[in-house]
Amino acid sequence: MNIVVCISQTPDTAAKISVGPDGRNIDPKGVKFVLNPYDEFAVEEGLRQKQAAGGNVTLLCVGGEGAKEAIRLGLAMGADKGILVKDEERSDSYVVAAELAGVIREINPELVLLGRQSVDYDSAQIGPMLSELLDIPLVSFVTKLEISGTAVKAERDIEGGKEVVETALPCIITAQKGLNEPRYPKLPDIMKAKSKPIEERAPSAPAARTETLQMRKPEAKGAGKFFEFSEANVGELVRLLHEEAKVI
Repeated sequence: MNIVVCISQTPDTAAKISVGPDGRNIDPKGVKFVLNPYDEFAVEEGLRQKQAAGGNVTLLCVGGEGAKEAIRLGLAMGADKGILVKDEERSDSYVVAAELAGVIREINPELVLLGRQSVDYDSAQIGPMLSELLDIPLVSFVTKLEISGTAVKAERDIEGGKEVVETALPCIITAQKGLNEPRYPKLPDIMKAKSKPIEERAPSAPAARTETLQMRKPEAKGAGKFFEFSEANVGELVRLLHEEAKVI
């Protein structure tokens, strides 16, 4: 099976994020960047499907030079090849999806995997955009995947329960936590990954559909207020919830 796993490099979830001087991007100074955690599930699933059906796993990423570190980790896990569309800007989700779609059309895989969302912008837009651009079915937030021949059966999270979806290859799957347990690369695999190829592609520079006007940190939370339990304080509590907290 020819499998493409789309990955991205994101700030470590434990990193302290600051807004950059331009007020429109994060300040990368001192921030550790890692393979997007949800993409780890996608890489692991790609490797498992390869083990079951044969074939190869290609990692595909849109990003700058630093994104090679995320690709190297996926290669150390067992992927066969990495492709980096070298685009330092990555203007918006549409640009990333269009860049990915262009390479995927060329590779023509049976299965495309990616994490349910990146942990930086949390938009969960890339999977649906790829489905539209490539005109192939998408099953998102998948926690269980079974592929037999060209038949695909996926279990996905929905609010308050699970949903089972059936489709056919080729298709796109976005991975949710619980789909599998990603493997940790061993030192020999990490060393071998250094010799695996990472092909660089020039970006096709599609026009962005959105523009980030401003980034800012949330306002600091105010101090809490405590009330003695009494009938006299009930009215004041209701007033504050309505006029200040604006929750009722």
